[in-house]
Amino acid sequence: MSTTIQSKLRETVKQSTLTDLRNDGFVPAVVYGYQTDAVSIAVNERELLNTLRVTGRNGVMKLQLEDGELNVVLNEYQKDPLKNQITHADFLAINMSEELEISVQVHLTGESIGEKDGGVLQQPNWELDIKVKPSDIPDSLEIDISELNIGDTLTVADVRKKIKYEILNDDDFGLVSISAPRTNEELEALDEVTEDASTEPEVIGEKEAEEK
Repeated sequence: MSTTIQSKLRETVKQSTLTDLRNDGFVPAVVYGYQTDAVSIAVNERELLNTLRVTGRNGVMKLQLEDGELNVVLNEYQKDPLKNQITHADFLAINMSEELEISVQVHLTGESIGEKDGGVLQQPNWELDIKVKPSDIPDSLEIDISELNIGDTLTVADVRKKIKYEILNDDDFGLVSISAPRTNEELEALDEVTEDASTEPEVIGEKEAEEK
């Protein structure tokens, strides 16, 4: 399957025009970056999705413009969760011979010792920023959590030397923690707080009016 996406120029930003584009199966987009000014374009949504299935979320694809072809990555996109529709896309034009900074999803592997003992896994951050050549961009970064116990945390400092890419995040950037399970007393207290919050507050003057 081809990894080239066709595009057409988009000369207006009127909301009605953007709506018409989306209704016709197109995604309003912009391309910027290496050797190009910011250009407003539109791409076919189905073609974009089919290309992403081949390249992956962070993969390099070719974007065909009226005056030539660019190597790009999908830098950002917006999606309508109700319609399951991409509503806007940002393409970053890149130099294939130079490293770029990109966010890559963190994929946890294994089951921690702490989870087996009843602990609760928390993942505060789902992506890491790395510096890498376009041809070497990974789909995700795998991090093994099988040795974590209750009370353990995992930060960038713990995995920096285990990942072959240059990580740009600070050492204290949190990735995973295993907390102790809540006790019955804590769960009961939480239920009481929830019940109190759901109780309808008394309106001033309402009770007096009822008594009269």
